[in-house]
Amino acid sequence: MKLAFPESTLDLNSPVAMAIVNVTPDSFSDGGRFLAAEHAVQHGVEMAAEGAALIDVGGESTRPGAEPVDEVEELRRVVPVIRELTAVAGVPVSIDTSKPALMEAAAEAGAVMINDVNALRADGALQVAVDTGLAVCLMHMQGQPRQMQANPAYGDVVEDVYSFLSERIEACLAAGMDFGRIVIDPGFGFGKTLEHNLTLMRRLGRFRDLGRPLLVGVSRKSMIGTILGRDANERLWGSIALGIMAIERGANILRVHDVAPTIDAMRMIRAVSAGDDQQVVRQDG
Repeated sequence: MKLAFPESTLDLNSPVAMAIVNVTPDSFSDGGRFLAAEHAVQHGVEMAAEGAALIDVGGESTRPGAEPVDEVEELRRVVPVIRELTAVAGVPVSIDTSKPALMEAAAEAGAVMINDVNALRADGALQVAVDTGLAVCLMHMQGQPRQMQANPAYGDVVEDVYSFLSERIEACLAAGMDFGRIVIDPGFGFGKTLEHNLTLMRRLGRFRDLGRPLLVGVSRKSMIGTILGRDANERLWGSIALGIMAIERGANILRVHDVAPTIDAMRMIRAVSAGDDQQVVRQDG
């Protein structure tokens, strides 16, 4: 399976890691650490060197209860980072936003993908995505970040999310978007209880029926903290465990904070799946 960018493609026959670069003061895990553009760029370059196949740059936190960021400030935060990473990181860059103006500016700065927690539902977002020619990730979210965890409810969380994503794919195709540009994300933690998240993971394979690459973002999420009693920066092992389970159930892209450990886990999965025991022996010396 491949994902089409404006002038290239990403091979997803083996799972890849998407590195998270939050240019924000209030993201749940690393808020404030990379708010300065030079720090964000350095962080992105380091994660590309560790093996990330994509870098996802965001200037507005989407954690539960997060306050919205105005367009001008979000532009100020992310555009210089995207422009520089495009020039020096050596891997494709994605913009994590729901605002059409940010999508346009990011495309001009060199981004090749839009990662939208609102699945291109904002006024004008779908048309901008079509016009830019960028790849898109359509994510499911019930409600909006400020109140999405107030009382999320579903009939069947898997089938409800599946129906939503199917409808958004159809909307994209009807607007003229190529099918090969679309990625889907069930939205772990976005308007879901712990049990909803666990059910999504158990039945994640259902989303393969949509025929598009599957992105999963569970890195350091609160579901891990609830189960393990760990703070956000102590959730590596839980994140890796969920990432492995996601890959086993069909995930093509893992969106992560911790690239190097994730890449190690992916390499082990790949070696076992291929049955190439000699390759593992050689790498271990």
